[in-house]
Amino acid sequence: MFEIVCVTSRALCKEDFFVRLRKIVAARPNAIILREKDLCRDDYRTLAEKALEICGNEVRCILHTYADVARELRVPVHLPLPVLRRDRGLCDDMIYGASCHSVQDVSEAKSLGCNYVTLGHVFPTDCKKGVPARGTDPVKKAVEAVDIPVFAIGGIDRDNIGKIVDCGAKGACVMSGAFACDDVDKYFYELKKAILTI
Repeated sequence: MFEIVCVTSRALCKEDFFVRLRKIVAARPNAIILREKDLCRDDYRTLAEKALEICGNEVRCILHTYADVARELRVPVHLPLPVLRRDRGLCDDMIYGASCHSVQDVSEAKSLGCNYVTLGHVFPTDCKKGVPARGTDPVKKAVEAVDIPVFAIGGIDRDNIGKIVDCGAKGACVMSGAFACDDVDKYFYELKKAILTI
């Protein structure tokens, strides 16, 4: 099954973050990555506890950056590759993934024991203004190179998500659309509809 993963961004949020998070959980993405890298560890943990409560058993909640917090709260963690290299020892017996930007990164993440990876950015996005998009070719190559799930990220919307499905990726990550849209239900409905019509 192709999955939709929502990556959080308080900075892009059009309303109270927790109000928006509840709406996103109600729209049922497969998972949420709580990517709030600007917060110190203690503030992040407080945010994570509230987010985990909102997600409940409905949507998988994956923490970001702070492997020690994820270990304490007994949930998966997603790490930038440089952080994974440094904190790999904290991840034993945990489910964890890494952010990758090349097929070589994906292979390294796999060798470091990752259960999955994200790879991007695939399409142009305001989050990476001025940085050329990598396109779908690296996603296809990564899927062929490793036997762990590859999730594409960057500029993915209802008009291009079919290209990600065609690459053989396990799923697609979305961020700005989910947090900047006016209607969360409509946004996720249109994404899921686009996948089903492929």
